[in-house]
Amino acid sequence: MSLIRPITFVAAVNNRQIFEENLFASACLRAGNNHQLLAQAGFASASLAYNDAMDRASNEVMVFAHQDVFFPPLWLSQLEAALAYLGNTDPRWGVLGCWGVTQKGERRGHIYSSGWGELGRALEHPVEVQTLDEIVLILRKSSGLRFDERLRHFHLYGTDICMAAGQQGLRCYAIPAFCIHNTEHLLTLPQEFYECYRQIKRKWREHLPIHTSCIRISRFDFELYTEKLGALYRQIGRRNRPRAHRVANPQRLLRELDANFKTVAGPPKEALDGPR
Repeated sequence: MSLIRPITFVAAVNNRQIFEENLFASACLRAGNNHQLLAQAGFASASLAYNDAMDRASNEVMVFAHQDVFFPPLWLSQLEAALAYLGNTDPRWGVLGCWGVTQKGERRGHIYSSGWGELGRALEHPVEVQTLDEIVLILRKSSGLRFDERLRHFHLYGTDICMAAGQQGLRCYAIPAFCIHNTEHLLTLPQEFYECYRQIKRKWREHLPIHTSCIRISRFDFELYTEKLGALYRQIGRRNRPRAHRVANPQRLLRELDANFKTVAGPPKEALDGPR
């Protein structure tokens, strides 16, 4: 199955080599040579990079992906199937993604993270979620949704735009579209993440708690303190816990995984918090 219309792919790029070895190496991205690719370099935040790309996008469907995401050859067909499904059930969808969290805190989707391994289970059809992980975000240009440029850095902008979509009566969905997040596994979240956490908490304080793929944003910050204590523990014991690194060849990794991704293994218990 091929897409009826071309797609605009967007990535915020701060490392050209990582971009070229992962997202740019995805064969499906250039299938038919009709897709638009915007590599956004030199921006101070993801919101600034993505809004600039949105203004220059020539296609209705826009895929915003991390530079270290790798799309298997079947990814566009899976996206097309999800779009066709939503065309019948919710044509005014707000934001789509590959990995999301429901209002009950349940993870939905199926991805592979080099930091966590295989996460989730294959979906039969798009499933409504509260927020989506920033590794892949899919929007319609005609939806009018924009990334909040007051949100600094490169964290939780996916949470923010999903909440903005909900405020406009638009639903967000995790879709059956497997991808690889070829990432470095961090023992601790960077300080910039906590700055974004506080921004999101202030902006959406009337809607708390908010479930994200890596932390629950709540009124009393219980999960925030738990994460910081856990990070301290992981740092103390880091010599006994090997850190995961990006693989040099995501195509080889793809071949080592289930070729058609029809058999699904659930994530290990300690990985249920999702990718960092």
